[in-house]
Amino acid sequence: MRGALAAEWTKLWTLRSTWWGLAGAVLLMVLLCLLMAQVTVSNNTDERVQEHPGVVSVSDIAIGSLDMVQFVVLALAILMITGEYATGSIHATLQWVPSRGRMLAAKAAVAAAVIFPSGVLLGLVGTAVAYPVLGKWGRLNAGDVIHDALMTGVYLAALSVLILGVGAMLRSTAATLTTAFLLIMVLPVMLANSRSELLMDVANGMPSKAGGYLLNANGPYPAAVALAILAAWTAAAMWGGVTVLRHRDA
Repeated sequence: MRGALAAEWTKLWTLRSTWWGLAGAVLLMVLLCLLMAQVTVSNNTDERVQEHPGVVSVSDIAIGSLDMVQFVVLALAILMITGEYATGSIHATLQWVPSRGRMLAAKAAVAAAVIFPSGVLLGLVGTAVAYPVLGKWGRLNAGDVIHDALMTGVYLAALSVLILGVGAMLRSTAATLTTAFLLIMVLPVMLANSRSELLMDVANGMPSKAGGYLLNANGPYPAAVALAILAAWTAAAMWGGVTVLRHRDA
Protein backbone atom coordinates (compact mmCIF):
# COMPACT_ATOMS: atom_id res chain seq x y z
CA MET A 1 0.00 0.00 0.00
CA ARG A 2 2.86 2.36 0.77
CA GLY A 3 4.23 1.92 -2.75
CA ALA A 4 0.78 2.41 -4.29
CA LEU A 5 0.32 5.64 -2.34
CA ALA A 6 3.74 6.91 -3.35
CA ALA A 7 3.05 6.10 -7.01
CA GLU A 8 -0.32 7.91 -7.02
CA TRP A 9 1.16 10.91 -5.21
CA THR A 10 3.99 11.16 -7.74
CA LYS A 11 1.66 10.78 -10.72
CA LEU A 12 -0.72 13.45 -9.43
CA TRP A 13 1.91 16.12 -8.79
CA THR A 14 3.84 15.52 -12.03
CA LEU A 15 0.77 16.38 -14.13
CA ARG A 16 0.38 20.00 -15.21
CA SER A 17 -3.40 19.57 -15.06
CA THR A 18 -3.18 19.28 -11.26
CA TRP A 19 -1.47 22.64 -10.90
CA TRP A 20 -3.72 24.32 -13.45
CA GLY A 21 -6.81 22.83 -11.83
CA LEU A 22 -5.93 24.01 -8.34
CA ALA A 23 -4.97 27.45 -9.63
CA GLY A 24 -8.22 27.63 -11.58
CA ALA A 25 -10.23 26.71 -8.48
CA VAL A 26 -8.58 29.48 -6.46
CA LEU A 27 -9.11 32.03 -9.24
CA LEU A 28 -12.76 31.07 -9.68
CA MET A 29 -13.31 31.27 -5.92
CA VAL A 30 -11.82 34.76 -5.82
CA LEU A 31 -13.94 36.00 -8.74
CA LEU A 32 -17.19 34.51 -7.44
CA CYS A 33 -16.64 35.78 -3.90
CA LEU A 34 -15.93 39.27 -5.21
CA LEU A 35 -19.10 39.15 -7.30
CA MET A 36 -21.31 37.74 -4.56
CA ALA A 37 -19.99 40.22 -1.99
CA GLN A 38 -20.63 43.14 -4.35
CA VAL A 39 -24.16 41.88 -5.04
CA THR A 40 -24.82 41.63 -1.29
CA VAL A 41 -23.68 45.21 -0.74
CA SER A 42 -25.71 46.39 -3.72
CA ASN A 43 -28.86 44.66 -2.47
CA ASN A 44 -28.43 46.26 0.94
CA THR A 45 -27.94 49.77 -0.41
CA ASP A 46 -30.41 49.73 -3.31
CA GLU A 47 -33.78 51.16 -2.26
CA ARG A 48 -35.48 49.34 -5.13
CA VAL A 49 -34.72 45.98 -3.52
CA GLN A 50 -37.62 44.99 -1.25
CA GLU A 51 -35.85 42.35 0.83
CA HIS A 52 -32.40 43.34 2.01
CA PRO A 53 -30.07 40.50 3.05
CA GLY A 54 -28.65 42.63 5.87
CA VAL A 55 -25.44 41.69 7.64
CA VAL A 56 -24.20 38.28 6.50
CA SER A 57 -21.48 35.93 7.67
CA VAL A 58 -18.42 36.51 5.50
CA SER A 59 -17.63 32.79 5.29
CA ASP A 60 -21.13 32.16 3.91
CA ILE A 61 -20.04 33.98 0.77
CA ALA A 62 -17.27 31.42 0.25
CA ILE A 63 -19.70 28.56 0.89
CA GLY A 64 -22.13 29.98 -1.66
CA SER A 65 -19.38 30.04 -4.28
CA LEU A 66 -18.81 26.29 -3.94
CA ASP A 67 -21.72 25.50 -6.25
CA MET A 68 -19.45 26.31 -9.19
CA VAL A 69 -15.96 25.92 -7.72
CA GLN A 70 -16.60 22.32 -6.70
CA PHE A 71 -16.70 21.16 -10.32
CA VAL A 72 -13.18 22.44 -10.95
CA VAL A 73 -11.98 20.48 -7.92
CA LEU A 74 -13.94 17.39 -8.93
CA ALA A 75 -12.33 17.46 -12.37
CA LEU A 76 -8.98 16.75 -10.69
CA ALA A 77 -10.37 13.65 -8.99
CA ILE A 78 -12.03 12.50 -12.20
CA LEU A 79 -8.82 12.79 -14.21
CA MET A 80 -6.95 10.68 -11.65
CA ILE A 81 -8.76 7.61 -13.01
CA THR A 82 -10.29 8.52 -16.38
CA GLY A 83 -7.10 10.22 -17.59
CA GLU A 84 -5.30 6.89 -17.28
CA TYR A 85 -7.95 5.14 -19.35
CA ALA A 86 -7.70 7.86 -22.00
CA THR A 87 -3.91 7.53 -22.32
CA GLY A 88 -3.73 3.79 -21.78
CA SER A 89 -1.50 4.15 -18.72
CA ILE A 90 -4.08 2.25 -16.67
CA HIS A 91 -2.43 -0.94 -17.98
CA ALA A 92 0.87 0.02 -16.35
CA THR A 93 -0.90 1.09 -13.15
CA LEU A 94 -2.63 -2.28 -12.79
CA GLN A 95 0.61 -4.12 -13.54
CA TRP A 96 2.32 -2.23 -10.72
CA VAL A 97 -0.65 -2.63 -8.36
CA PRO A 98 -2.59 -5.74 -9.48
CA SER A 99 -5.08 -5.50 -6.60
CA ARG A 100 -7.94 -3.37 -7.94
CA GLY A 101 -9.17 -2.46 -4.49
CA ARG A 102 -5.72 -1.38 -3.31
CA MET A 103 -5.16 0.69 -6.45
CA LEU A 104 -8.47 2.55 -6.11
CA ALA A 105 -8.00 2.96 -2.35
CA ALA A 106 -4.59 4.53 -2.96
CA LYS A 107 -6.09 6.96 -5.49
CA ALA A 108 -8.89 7.83 -3.05
CA ALA A 109 -6.45 8.40 -0.18
CA VAL A 110 -4.25 10.67 -2.28
CA ALA A 111 -7.27 12.56 -3.64
CA ALA A 112 -8.60 13.17 -0.13
CA ALA A 113 -5.14 14.14 1.18
CA VAL A 114 -4.77 16.76 -1.54
CA ILE A 115 -8.33 18.06 -1.81
CA PHE A 116 -9.08 18.41 1.90
CA PRO A 117 -6.38 21.06 2.54
CA SER A 118 -7.18 22.61 -0.85
CA GLY A 119 -10.81 22.96 0.23
CA VAL A 120 -9.77 24.55 3.52
CA LEU A 121 -7.57 26.98 1.61
CA LEU A 122 -10.37 27.81 -0.82
CA GLY A 123 -12.69 28.60 2.09
CA LEU A 124 -10.14 30.87 3.74
CA VAL A 125 -9.26 32.62 0.46
CA GLY A 126 -12.93 33.24 -0.35
CA THR A 127 -13.56 34.66 3.11
CA ALA A 128 -10.49 36.90 2.93
CA VAL A 129 -11.55 38.25 -0.46
CA ALA A 130 -15.18 38.89 0.51
CA TYR A 131 -14.49 40.60 3.84
CA PRO A 132 -13.16 43.98 2.63
CA VAL A 133 -15.84 44.18 -0.07
CA LEU A 134 -18.70 43.56 2.34
CA GLY A 135 -17.50 46.19 4.82
CA LYS A 136 -20.17 46.87 7.43
CA TRP A 137 -22.45 44.28 5.83
CA GLY A 138 -20.07 41.44 6.71
CA ARG A 139 -19.91 39.64 10.04
CA LEU A 140 -16.56 37.97 10.73
CA ASN A 141 -16.26 35.40 13.49
CA ALA A 142 -13.04 33.41 13.86
CA GLY A 143 -14.86 30.29 15.04
CA ASP A 144 -17.27 30.37 12.09
CA VAL A 145 -14.45 30.94 9.62
CA ILE A 146 -12.43 27.98 10.89
CA HIS A 147 -15.48 25.70 11.09
CA ASP A 148 -16.70 26.61 7.60
CA ALA A 149 -13.23 26.21 6.08
CA LEU A 150 -12.77 22.78 7.66
CA MET A 151 -16.24 21.63 6.59
CA THR A 152 -15.52 22.87 3.07
CA GLY A 153 -12.44 20.67 3.01
CA VAL A 154 -14.38 17.67 4.34
CA TYR A 155 -17.19 18.15 1.82
CA LEU A 156 -14.91 18.52 -1.20
CA ALA A 157 -12.71 15.59 -0.13
CA ALA A 158 -15.70 13.27 0.35
CA LEU A 159 -17.29 14.37 -2.92
CA SER A 160 -13.99 13.88 -4.77
CA VAL A 161 -13.63 10.31 -3.49
CA LEU A 162 -17.26 9.67 -4.44
CA ILE A 163 -16.75 10.91 -7.98
CA LEU A 164 -13.49 8.96 -8.22
CA GLY A 165 -15.54 5.81 -7.67
CA VAL A 166 -17.99 6.89 -10.35
CA GLY A 167 -15.06 7.51 -12.70
CA ALA A 168 -13.79 3.98 -12.06
CA MET A 169 -17.19 2.67 -13.14
CA LEU A 170 -17.68 4.86 -16.22
CA ARG A 171 -14.01 5.19 -17.32
CA SER A 172 -14.81 8.28 -19.40
CA THR A 173 -14.01 11.86 -18.40
CA ALA A 174 -16.99 13.33 -20.25
CA ALA A 175 -19.44 10.72 -18.94
CA THR A 176 -18.19 11.06 -15.37
CA LEU A 177 -18.29 14.86 -15.41
CA THR A 178 -21.80 14.79 -16.88
CA THR A 179 -22.91 12.32 -14.23
CA ALA A 180 -21.39 14.52 -11.53
CA PHE A 181 -23.27 17.56 -12.82
CA LEU A 182 -26.56 15.65 -12.94
CA LEU A 183 -26.06 14.06 -9.52
CA ILE A 184 -24.87 17.19 -7.75
CA MET A 185 -26.79 20.00 -9.44
CA VAL A 186 -29.66 18.94 -11.69
CA LEU A 187 -31.30 15.98 -9.93
CA PRO A 188 -31.44 17.50 -6.41
CA VAL A 189 -33.00 20.71 -7.75
CA MET A 190 -35.61 18.80 -9.77
CA LEU A 191 -36.55 16.62 -6.82
CA ALA A 192 -36.59 19.51 -4.34
CA ASN A 193 -38.90 21.55 -6.60
CA SER A 194 -41.39 18.72 -7.01
CA ARG A 195 -44.70 18.75 -5.15
CA SER A 196 -44.18 15.28 -3.77
CA GLU A 197 -42.98 15.07 -0.18
CA LEU A 198 -41.40 11.71 -0.97
CA LEU A 199 -39.32 13.19 -3.77
CA MET A 200 -38.32 16.12 -1.58
CA ASP A 201 -37.18 13.66 1.08
CA VAL A 202 -35.16 11.85 -1.59
CA ALA A 203 -33.60 15.18 -2.57
CA ASN A 204 -32.54 15.74 1.04
CA GLY A 205 -30.70 12.43 0.88
CA MET A 206 -28.62 13.40 -2.17
CA PRO A 207 -24.89 13.99 -1.57
CA SER A 208 -24.92 17.68 -2.52
CA LYS A 209 -27.92 18.38 -0.29
CA ALA A 210 -26.26 16.58 2.61
CA GLY A 211 -23.09 18.54 1.94
CA GLY A 212 -25.05 21.78 1.95
CA TYR A 213 -26.60 20.94 5.30
CA LEU A 214 -23.18 19.98 6.62
CA LEU A 215 -21.81 23.39 5.62
CA ASN A 216 -24.78 25.53 6.64
CA ALA A 217 -25.98 23.50 9.65
CA ASN A 218 -29.57 24.57 9.03
CA GLY A 219 -31.10 21.56 7.32
CA PRO A 220 -33.86 19.11 8.30
CA TYR A 221 -31.30 16.93 10.07
CA PRO A 222 -28.14 17.62 12.12
CA ALA A 223 -24.65 17.92 10.67
CA ALA A 224 -23.68 14.46 11.96
CA VAL A 225 -26.47 12.88 9.89
CA ALA A 226 -25.42 14.93 6.86
CA LEU A 227 -21.87 13.64 7.24
CA ALA A 228 -23.15 10.06 7.55
CA ILE A 229 -25.22 10.42 4.36
CA LEU A 230 -22.25 11.84 2.49
CA ALA A 231 -20.05 9.00 3.77
CA ALA A 232 -22.63 6.40 2.70
CA TRP A 233 -22.76 7.79 -0.86
CA THR A 234 -18.96 7.84 -0.99
CA ALA A 235 -18.66 4.25 0.26
CA ALA A 236 -21.27 3.08 -2.25
CA ALA A 237 -19.48 4.77 -5.15
CA MET A 238 -16.13 3.28 -4.13
CA TRP A 239 -17.69 -0.17 -3.78
CA GLY A 240 -19.16 0.18 -7.27
CA GLY A 241 -15.80 1.30 -8.65
CA VAL A 242 -13.94 -1.64 -7.12
CA THR A 243 -16.60 -4.09 -8.31
CA VAL A 244 -16.40 -2.86 -11.90
CA LEU A 245 -12.60 -2.88 -11.84
CA ARG A 246 -12.55 -6.50 -10.66
CA HIS A 247 -14.98 -7.72 -13.31
CA ARG A 248 -13.76 -5.81 -16.39
CA ASP A 249 -10.43 -5.83 -18.11
CA ALA A 250 -8.45 -2.61 -18.28
